[in-house]
Amino acid sequence: MKQAINIRLEKEMIDTLDEYAGELDKSRTSLIEKAIELYFDTLDEMVADKRIDNLKSGKSTVISLGEVFKQAGINV
Repeated sequence: MKQAINIRLEKEMIDTLDEYAGELDKSRTSLIEKAIELYFDTLDEMVADKRIDNLKSGKSTVISLGEVFKQAGINV
């Protein structure tokens, strides 16, 4: 289900968005949705890098799957 949100963009960005939308025969919404989807890939990489850094620095640790099951009381 789609939900409406309000955002503010610089006029130049809206003008560029409208140019692309017109050229591609797409709506502003569809282009913004696609841009956000693509940016999520970048964010996923940033989160992964942060998690790796946290492991390397000792800020977080890895727990084996067996230990997770054991702590949850699941016998495998």
